[in-house]
Amino acid sequence: MNIGLKKLHASHILAISFIVLISIGTLLLAMPFSSRNNDVSILDAAFTATSAACVTGLVVVDTGTQWTVWGQLVILFLIQIGGLGIMTFSTFIAYIIGRRLGIINRNLLEHSVGLGHGATLGRLLFVIIGGTLLIEFFGAIVLIWRFSYHYTFSESIYLGIFHSISAFCNAGFSLFSSNLIAFQNDVTINLTIIILIILGGLGFLVLFDLKKFSFRNLKLHSKIVVSATFFLITVGFLLFLFLEWNNSLANFSFIHKLIAALFQSVTSRTAGFNTVPIESLTNSSLFLLMILMMIGASPGSCGGGMKTTTFAVVLALIFSRLRDQRQVHIFKRGIPEHVISKAIGIAFFLLSMVTVACMFLLITEHPGGLHSEGRVVFIEVLFECFSAIGTVGLSMGLTPVLSTIGKMIIILLMYVGRVGPVTLALAIAVKKSPRLRLAEEEFWVG
Repeated sequence: MNIGLKKLHASHILAISFIVLISIGTLLLAMPFSSRNNDVSILDAAFTATSAACVTGLVVVDTGTQWTVWGQLVILFLIQIGGLGIMTFSTFIAYIIGRRLGIINRNLLEHSVGLGHGATLGRLLFVIIGGTLLIEFFGAIVLIWRFSYHYTFSESIYLGIFHSISAFCNAGFSLFSSNLIAFQNDVTINLTIIILIILGGLGFLVLFDLKKFSFRNLKLHSKIVVSATFFLITVGFLLFLFLEWNNSLANFSFIHKLIAALFQSVTSRTAGFNTVPIESLTNSSLFLLMILMMIGASPGSCGGGMKTTTFAVVLALIFSRLRDQRQVHIFKRGIPEHVISKAIGIAFFLLSMVTVACMFLLITEHPGGLHSEGRVVFIEVLFECFSAIGTVGLSMGLTPVLSTIGKMIIILLMYVGRVGPVTLALAIAVKKSPRLRLAEEEFWVG
């Protein structure tokens, strides 16, 4: 067993571990005790298990009405394990029982949560597990208090815990059929969910580094993540507010317009909650959300997508080339060439996946349709693909009516969005460079 593991790279083991988790979740959700009417197909169970384990939030059946309490607890378990990473839990268990962690186990944890070689394993595990439970606990307390205004205390406890874990893990699963639209005017619930999403999307290494309480003293990785997160939230907030001021936000008060725009800017990058109907948004707003969904959260976090650091490196590369600078740099630090190559590879890979998946979905979900009849379908399909690859969970209503092939395509996108970018980057990193360089020759590009 150990010999077999040594032959596998850490990225391969992580990818397999998610398949195992999804398989276990599928079997549990397919059991009679998980669904209310016992009419959920194995494919729908697999779709839900993948969406939960990959912290996406896309659903083919309503979470609050179609699944029993046991089924919902299975989903919550998948969200928690999938959000933090399987290797985080297994390493934590090995750590607390005093088992010696070998090189393989430490490498797995590094690749799973973005652990730096200089970090202390025990302290990092404490931050990840203890910090997560503490943040989710305080989030649940606030949500329980607010939900108690509308539900019984026992119902509020269940709703508060479920939505706190779902928000911090950036899953976007909600027990309400209309997601959080019914609470669009509740400032406390909105701000609590926003804070939970941001903390869960920063990445565990950044949370570990934020103890310094000084931006100047942060590591370069943390500086990029914090800056990119602030930039994306701000730009998304301002653009969404401008684009939807007289549309979906027309009947909101001024303060509620600000809260709704901020909420959608934060949740669209990875979480998938919504307080305004997605299908009612303008085309320009939908395109904005697609961009945010594609970028996603940060490395080592609960979210998926291209990642904020990849986005920052690609932007830095573009600006450096436009200025004819030989070295790409961020915060007066040069970016290594292999990091730039990984960033470009990840971005191109995800965009290629969306392109291919969108093409197949246009065939399977609207076969033989004319362009004039399928223009709405096109943006729905494209939006669905970006949502799946970014593990976001927002939908214009296409998810529940997907065909069998369509569901399988989205399942693949959700899986790739959660583990694909990391696996691709590590697969490139472990390949040995050839000792001999081939002869180079100039040719025209552009």
